[in-house]
Amino acid sequence: MYQIRTATVNDIPLIQQLTDEIWRPTYRDLMTPEQLEYMIALIYSTASLTSQMTEKQHEFILLYDDQRAIGFAAYSTTEEIAVYKLQKIYLHGDYQGKGVGKFLLDSVIDRVKAANATILELDVKRDNKAKAFYEKQGFTVLKEKDTSIGNGYWMRDYVMRRPL
Repeated sequence: MYQIRTATVNDIPLIQQLTDEIWRPTYRDLMTPEQLEYMIALIYSTASLTSQMTEKQHEFILLYDDQRAIGFAAYSTTEEIAVYKLQKIYLHGDYQGKGVGKFLLDSVIDRVKAANATILELDVKRDNKAKAFYEKQGFTVLKEKDTSIGNGYWMRDYVMRRPL
């Protein structure tokens, strides 16, 4: 039914397409249109995604329903031993609430556990409804974090962790 495939730099156009289909609707009510466009350019440009995949060593995975790409995730190591960070996880809205997001998250968890991770960490915007999803999956809030992303914009997040 659902398949996971490791993404490469050749998949950047597909990740950008998914960003347009998923990221914009996810954040349109959580930030101004100007900040939304700024962040898409900052995080999802070809140069930025290439850097994430090659220099920052973020592992990207793609989620398919048959032949249709319906989501993606990315994760990486951190400076803490055995702690991995879920950098991104996005799923088409019409698949949310059906266990598919859990399937995608579990795929990340399986991969980081195979790499000897004992904790999975993530940042979630404080007013993002996804926080409730993460709590249902066993994540708890570790702390609040405010990060300047440039151009006068700030990400006001919760740092959440889940033991594996």
